[in-house]
Amino acid sequence: MSLYKKGQITKATISGIEDYGAFVTLNDGYSGLIHISEISYNFVKNINNYFKIGDVIFVEIIDVDNIEKKLKLSIKNITYNKKKCYIKKRIIETPSGFKTLNEILPIWIEKKLISIKNEQK
Repeated sequence: MSLYKKGQITKATISGIEDYGAFVTLNDGYSGLIHISEISYNFVKNINNYFKIGDVIFVEIIDVDNIEKKLKLSIKNITYNKKKCYIKKRIIETPSGFKTLNEILPIWIEKKLISIKNEQK
């Protein structure tokens, strides 16, 4: 009889981190991989923003290989981590676009040049 079943949520310990995913160890010699695509529904730039080696987390089992004692795991639907991974918001362009910046940039440049000249005196 299998110790683990598809859809089950269990504790695991992060044992390794690679660019493509995080390795975990579980009880009774089982190990697993949380592929980078199974970490978040959003883009994951750096896996180290989500875990560090030694963290104990909850994982959802998505596939079991009882012969090799290997598991495919996911954390997409589990909110175990209270740290926020901030995602850059898209800048919404105003109706005037960059027109305002185009008008004020020469003024900023002139002010900076004046302050540089004053510092050199």
